[in-house]
Amino acid sequence: MLIPKFSVLTVFMCLLVSNFAYAENHTIDMLNKLGKEKMVYAKKVVSIKVNDEVTWKSVDKGHNVEFIGMPKGVSKFKSKISKDANYKFTKPGVYLYQCTPHKAMGMIGIVIVGDDKSNLDKIKKVKVYGKSKKLLKTLLKSIS
Repeated sequence: MLIPKFSVLTVFMCLLVSNFAYAENHTIDMLNKLGKEKMVYAKKVVSIKVNDEVTWKSVDKGHNVEFIGMPKGVSKFKSKISKDANYKFTKPGVYLYQCTPHKAMGMIGIVIVGDDKSNLDKIKKVKVYGKSKKLLKTLLKSIS
């Protein structure tokens, strides 16, 4: 049985559009205080799909997002201080990020894209400072 060309094209277009339709935007607030914690991202670990976007909201001033560990081939990313930041994750893997001014205070987070943890050993070797050392060990244990 032959399938008309327009049907194949229609199916292809539907599949293409459906992939974009399911991309989500995840929001993480950058905060001075959350409960008893100071200088934190509201969510420390998020798992997302490839092509999802994360928006870090500058709820409190003085924070940013800087990738310090990511999959091979991903360019460095560093947002401006006190500005919302957006990033579309097109490559699967584990991304470790920090707030540049508050990195020693434990203001770090992790994004896991596509449930791919193949670069986890590389993330474990990233040098972090101050309270971030202990927090990173805890976060890595929670995702391993």
